[in-house]
Amino acid sequence: MSNKLTIAVSGKSGCGNTTVSGMLAERLGLRLINYTFHDLARERGISFEELCRLAELDSRYDLYLDRRQVELASEGGCVLGSRLAIWLLSGADLKVYLEASLSVRAARIARREALDPDEARESIELRDRRDHDRYLRLYGIDTVSYTHLRAHETPEHLVCR
Repeated sequence: MSNKLTIAVSGKSGCGNTTVSGMLAERLGLRLINYTFHDLARERGISFEELCRLAELDSRYDLYLDRRQVELASEGGCVLGSRLAIWLLSGADLKVYLEASLSVRAARIARREALDPDEARESIELRDRRDHDRYLRLYGIDTVSYTHLRAHETPEHLVCR
């Protein structure tokens, strides 16, 4: 019998969405779905930054990406890690929203992408504003004001429960 458990993991850039989603999928024997703007940009042969600029002008990019994520997760037995996973997968068995301070997020992204920490911070602030405005316009989702429980745990604590 296959595991049809569906878990949605969301959070802003640099919060650990990919890390936690991967850990959960591996620990629980679930498929990992982490199809992002980075993947879409690679498929289209353009830079991530260019795709973000295009997405601000044309909603088709977000709509395609989000529809594709839901399609991939529709059979269950997966962990979907994305900015909007907890909103898009209304029937998820577990929804996790990750938080980290701007300074922690900037440090993580600076290390991951070999950027200057100040440059990473500026990039994150811009992306947060752009994402918030697009998601509010497209879906009425306010990624700044949400109701959730605060659990100050590490990814290891989450997957060991």
